[in-house]
Amino acid sequence: MPTALITGPTSGIGNAFARRLAADGWDLVLVARDSARLDRVAAELRARSGVEVETLPADLSSEAARAAVVERILDEDRPIDLLVNNAGLAGPGAVLRSDYRAQDEVLGVMVRAVLQLSHAALQVMAARGHGGIVNVSSVAGFVPRGTYSAAKAYVTTFTESLAEEARGTGVRVVVTCPGFTRTEFHARSGADTDNIPDFLWLSADKVVDDALAALRRGRVVTVPGLQWKVITAAAKHLPVRRIVRATRMLGRTPRSEIGTRTEHTR
Repeated sequence: MPTALITGPTSGIGNAFARRLAADGWDLVLVARDSARLDRVAAELRARSGVEVETLPADLSSEAARAAVVERILDEDRPIDLLVNNAGLAGPGAVLRSDYRAQDEVLGVMVRAVLQLSHAALQVMAARGHGGIVNVSSVAGFVPRGTYSAAKAYVTTFTESLAEEARGTGVRVVVTCPGFTRTEFHARSGADTDNIPDFLWLSADKVVDDALAALRRGRVVTVPGLQWKVITAAAKHLPVRRIVRATRMLGRTPRSEIGTRTEHTR
């Protein structure tokens, strides 16, 4: 059986990846900070799909935890065939009004972890001549909205570069950039989503289907959902960055969000 390592698999997009891959017969290595929740998800997947599910509790904002996950990826006796870098957390809001540690934590989980895990995975997969890496970004990476958007912009650009490096090695690399997706991520961050039209929302399963289809086809960057494809295409011809800066959207973060931390999952 092939094995996939998924970060942030306890809910949302990460959980959809875990359910889909388990249903397709993949063994799993699940990485998340909340060990109790991680164990519950693993038990459910074993019971439902009959696959092997290994759990690896890790706070990806920690260098030591990231190193432990890298060590698991490099274990050639138990090879990882697919890496899904999904773990994320809500941005802490405006730099002016937030704690530096909260800003840096975003980078630890959504930039350093993606870099370290992808680096390790590409090395061993290229040596074997096959494998896949899926990085979960966001349309937020296309607009300037603080450290969260900057981190997502990094994930998208980094993945595009990684895919070029992987060309000819047998390793496929894809980045998915979803828009609003129905998960608990927004509720955990305290974001007000009441005014977002229904047609803009994606399901986590839709995001996963689109990402895996892109991986099979060798497409590097994918934006799931026709509505978001249209929006992102239009945005390329509009002064989006200037508009966002002008509306001072970065300054609208509720004070209740400042310095808060959410689970590493989407």
